[in-house]
Amino acid sequence: MLQNVETETRSLEDYRPIVGDEAIEEIHALAESLQGARVVHVNATAFGGGVAEILQTLVPLMRDVGLDAHWQVIEGTGDFFNVTKAMHNGLQGMDLPLTAEMKATWQRHNELNAKKFEGHYDFVVVHDPQPAGLLHFTAGEQGAHWVWRCHIDTSHPNPRYWDFLAPYINEYPAAVFTMKEYVGPGIDFKHLAIITPTIDPLSPKNTPMEPAEADAIVARYGLDADRPLLVQVSRFDPWKDPLGVIDAYRIVKERMPSVQLALVGSMASDDPEGWDYYDRTVRHAGEDFDIRILHNFQGVGNREVNAFQTAADVVVQKSTREGFGLVVTEAMWKGKPVVGGNAGGIPLQVIDGQTGFLVGSVEACADRVLYLLQNPVEAKEMGQAAREHVRRHFLSSRHLADYLRLFNQLLR
Repeated sequence: MLQNVETETRSLEDYRPIVGDEAIEEIHALAESLQGARVVHVNATAFGGGVAEILQTLVPLMRDVGLDAHWQVIEGTGDFFNVTKAMHNGLQGMDLPLTAEMKATWQRHNELNAKKFEGHYDFVVVHDPQPAGLLHFTAGEQGAHWVWRCHIDTSHPNPRYWDFLAPYINEYPAAVFTMKEYVGPGIDFKHLAIITPTIDPLSPKNTPMEPAEADAIVARYGLDADRPLLVQVSRFDPWKDPLGVIDAYRIVKERMPSVQLALVGSMASDDPEGWDYYDRTVRHAGEDFDIRILHNFQGVGNREVNAFQTAADVVVQKSTREGFGLVVTEAMWKGKPVVGGNAGGIPLQVIDGQTGFLVGSVEACADRVLYLLQNPVEAKEMGQAAREHVRRHFLSSRHLADYLRLFNQLLR
């Protein structure tokens, strides 16, 4: 049997003061025809990364409105997760080989996990490439509606990886992508939904934190709350470009010597490449004591991430590929302007010149960061606009409504 993930209880009513009566009543109306429906979400890890964070809220909210919702995690060896990390990078366009051995490893583990998949469900939602073969190797549970959910930027995939995966995902009658541009060639779904990810405004990472508390937490990691602080929160991953963030910081520091940089990451069980890229990032930073490179194994949890995003003067997300970028949403929810890479789902959030700035190079990143540091009044106004943009479009209640809408469509 696959591992079941336990989640804390969530109440939809708690979101009413934030999102308003109309949004809450729409959700209850959408849930009326789905009472008792059995739903299971399947992904690769219970912690680390945006998918796990989404499911920690989405699954209990589904239960709260009357669905029998579950969350299961597949099993895999180091070899399997090395392959799926390569697959993640390849699907985002990296030029990597895909050997017969790698294909066999992915197929073998998907088949093994399919044998452990138990239970009878009305809806099975399979997240990302790691378990994408589940439908193929189970031959599809009779009566269930299967959905493949893609969270990554597949707008320009490496053809080797896309051509290998496409036959498996083509078997799904329904799919969810973050943007229509991510739907690659050679696949055709009976039901296609475009659903952007969201954050939970009531999670420890996103609830309001007093500035004094945030400053005290940041100070524990050797940073000075009275000096300008740049923050990027992300996995240690080439697509997040932490090396480019360091380069941009160094340009800013030439003009503003007091500036500091914190790179805050999370090491996930399905990302064996993370430690290697963390080491590269540390080496690139060298002996600059105004740079702090931190991760969850150093005690940096959700509350600490909240503190760094709250204390930051400017938040950076210099991704070169990005499925969506929930860390951008989190920072904007805290009223921070974000300097983000003009990639993937970031432009859905960062409206250039209104809620932050979009950039395509190290030099542009440094220029926009410096502008925000030198114009704090305008930066605060941008941050306020950013928070309202998130409130209207990127909170968990809207995500729940989108899934309920999709389930109703599948039933019809």
